[in-house]
Amino acid sequence: MAEGSPAIPDAVGRAITPLLICCDEIANIERTLAALLWAERVVVIDSGSQDGTLEAIAMICPQAEVLHRPFDSFARQCNFGLAQIRSAWVLSLDADYVLSRSFLAALAGFDPQAPQAGWRVPLRYCIAGRPIRGSMLPPRVCLYRPERGAYHDDGHGHRVSVEGPLGIFPAPILHDDRKPLDRWLASQQRYLRQELDKLRSTPLQDLGRFDRWRRGRWLMPLLVLPYCLVLRGGLLDGWRGWYYAFQRLYAELLLSLMLLEPSGEESGAGGE
Repeated sequence: MAEGSPAIPDAVGRAITPLLICCDEIANIERTLAALLWAERVVVIDSGSQDGTLEAIAMICPQAEVLHRPFDSFARQCNFGLAQIRSAWVLSLDADYVLSRSFLAALAGFDPQAPQAGWRVPLRYCIAGRPIRGSMLPPRVCLYRPERGAYHDDGHGHRVSVEGPLGIFPAPILHDDRKPLDRWLASQQRYLRQELDKLRSTPLQDLGRFDRWRRGRWLMPLLVLPYCLVLRGGLLDGWRGWYYAFQRLYAELLLSLMLLEPSGEESGAGGE
């Protein structure tokens, strides 16, 4: 564990198994694993890393058990990972999630006999390694009893449904992705196509707030800058706040163009 981090009791290290889903995460994996060395066992589901990620895992975290599965969807990867958990609790993480010092301090006092089925954890988005105020990340259920959880795909990502009462964890996890911008740009069209399918196939009443705004086509691009910079305080983050807000604006503009583009049925109507 990183120098100065709170000590995690052995009982907690045995009771909680971190679960990571990864592929080519050499830019992030060292920081993620450095905050997980308290765990007796770490389960990693890899879908074909070729950039040195596997070598880094073996060097940094000898208690990590790496399992290989070809990627088909995030939900199936996570459900496969859940089947490998033998402890009372699972801490489900993306490979660019880093446990904050305050999270580790709260974890040091965690009661493995807690009555909750799981915990919603606040997420803090990082730009260049520093958390910002102005992100759009909602809390995520990351810590829960594995037998109570099951994942389903949600747009380009995934979400877990947990049976039973959920608590609010008192400290955040950091979303600290330091892969280069060109990789982020390359992934956007694929991700947004999946988001487009979700928006077109889900009834409006079943969508969350941001997705309802996206269904308005032109609405979300107009709202994203004031939401991130003013309402969420991104202006106080300096250039990092603007950087994040422009990233979100870029993605929302692309998605709006996709929503405005006629679907296959619409574009073929009247073509003969």
